[in-house]
Amino acid sequence: MNNNKETFKPYIPADKVVPELTVTSVVLGILLAVVFGAANAYLGLRVGMTISASIPAAVISMGVIRIILRKDSILENNLVQTIGSAGESLAAGAIFTLPALFLWAKEGVIDEAPSMLMVGLICLVGGILGVLFMIPLRQALIVEEHGTLPFPEGQACAEVLLAGEEGGSKAGIVFGGLGIAGLYKFLTDGLVIWPSEIGYDIKSFKGSSAGLQVLPALAGVGYICGTKISSYMFAGGVLSWFVLMPLIALFGADATIFPGTEIISSFDPSSIWSTYVRYIGAGAVATGGIISLIKSFPMIASTFKATIQSVKKSGTGKDGAGVPRTEQDIPLPFIIVAIVVLILIIWLVPIFPVSLLGAALVVIFGFFFAAVSSRMVGLIGSSNNPVSGMAIATLIITTLLLKLSGKIGTTGMVGAIAIGSIICVIAAIAGDTSQDLKTGFLVGATPIKQQIGEIIGVVAAAAAIGYVLNLLNTAWGFGSQQIPAPQATMMKLIVEGIMSAQLPWSLIFTGVFIAIVIEILGIPVMPFAVGMYLPLSLSAGIMCGGLVRWFVEKRTKDEPEEKKKDIIERGTLYTSGLIAGEGVIGIVLAIIAAAGADINISSKFSIGQIGSIVMWLLMLGSLIYVCLGKGKKAKAAKKDAE
Repeated sequence: MNNNKETFKPYIPADKVVPELTVTSVVLGILLAVVFGAANAYLGLRVGMTISASIPAAVISMGVIRIILRKDSILENNLVQTIGSAGESLAAGAIFTLPALFLWAKEGVIDEAPSMLMVGLICLVGGILGVLFMIPLRQALIVEEHGTLPFPEGQACAEVLLAGEEGGSKAGIVFGGLGIAGLYKFLTDGLVIWPSEIGYDIKSFKGSSAGLQVLPALAGVGYICGTKISSYMFAGGVLSWFVLMPLIALFGADATIFPGTEIISSFDPSSIWSTYVRYIGAGAVATGGIISLIKSFPMIASTFKATIQSVKKSGTGKDGAGVPRTEQDIPLPFIIVAIVVLILIIWLVPIFPVSLLGAALVVIFGFFFAAVSSRMVGLIGSSNNPVSGMAIATLIITTLLLKLSGKIGTTGMVGAIAIGSIICVIAAIAGDTSQDLKTGFLVGATPIKQQIGEIIGVVAAAAAIGYVLNLLNTAWGFGSQQIPAPQATMMKLIVEGIMSAQLPWSLIFTGVFIAIVIEILGIPVMPFAVGMYLPLSLSAGIMCGGLVRWFVEKRTKDEPEEKKKDIIERGTLYTSGLIAGEGVIGIVLAIIAAAGADINISSKFSIGQIGSIVMWLLMLGSLIYVCLGKGKKAKAAKKDAE
């Protein structure tokens, strides 16, 4: 594509009007926003990371609109992915912080868990502010800097939409992964025909344990993240489960050490992890977030300055009659009024435990991080956007300010999490909005319709997220092995620590300095720290997906670049389906568990741990086949033709 913004022509010209914001695109987009939002909430609470839903949503949209409904509109498909991806981004922002409130309710720190209305309103306000803060930046970031800011996910999604003639087969790959993972998850974690986790405590090396979780989403995360990131996570797990925990068991012996209340020799490896190592991991994760923020600060400062200068130079976008369709934004006066109304809601509505100072902090931090997030995803992509680092910085500053203003104890703690949650959602949604608007810019969408679509997606996802979080907490409980909620637990520890609650600071600082050593060695801190925090069995499952990615890349290293890209993309679509399928069935199983029903038939029929390994190898084999099988068939057909 031409990188000169003066001569750039979108796929659909500005003077051509085609179906875009239709009933079909809105209904399908809302459905995908809720599904991907729920699936990503489950995934993020389980493994500490989420996936981008833009490309899977676009592919599913093409499959439904082009193949089933026999319609042909690239802009309609673009609106579906715009609305659908908002659900994933809102869930990503919510799960970093809000489960802390549920954990405090469980511990008796606060009287009751947050209501679904409170969770929904926090996400709704943060999501809408994220969209509104981004709109004035569109002209500067998307138009004026076309060719300078690559927006990798936005570009990739546009390429998928432009390759619309392949939509049917690609949609089939996503749906295939979704169906296979859904069935697999139901059989292993629902009916429990085979265990989803296999493990062994090594008696001769007390405190250590080896294990593997054999779940489709983990293979999907490993494949999407790649071999390096997967190996960093696995290395963090090895450090915790084969170094730190055996050392605690060895030197602790018959001692009782805070925060434990029993002698360490009576603990099994899981107890040592939950009592001690999770604090070390939390210290490492927090430090990793802060390090990523510090390393990004020069870029943050320069990009924020450049963004403001670009806005002043180029204006804040255009709207109104006579303006080309591809340059129309939601009018600036409406944006300003809407932001003021939302700030008043944050301040005056009792459901928000936030003062006028807190509302002011939301505006200040919100706009700053929205601008930073929007520009940074243009440079480094959404996956590398340090949202957790921004959330940590916000929480530290907010908690200190609330404490200085007299908001101490539980009132200050809840207020800090509420503000942090809104900021986290703002940053996540602003980044998603900028990627979607870049996609729209390339294909020739109408910005105002995309912006309305983003708000629709935010409203739909916010309406559902409270029910999803409440359901998961009721079924398994945040902080449990099923949903450890690593970031939210770490945010909780930060707020408690600043408010002078008792914490095992020695363990936390151990994690801090481990993270510093890892950074000095030149290893990415965040994946390593998350691996330290999470059970090794989970990191091992992710590592298997990373190894599949390595195998596929090794087998295709001599292939033409276009073919390699197609093979990797097929795997990405399939694993996106695996993640979504497991997430959806995870929600279904949570409903069953919350209702008190028991569908476990393992006492009557089970294929045991050997069966688990066999099914896991078949799952990994299906991923390899999706990536390489089509290529083999094409090669065989070519050979026959010769």
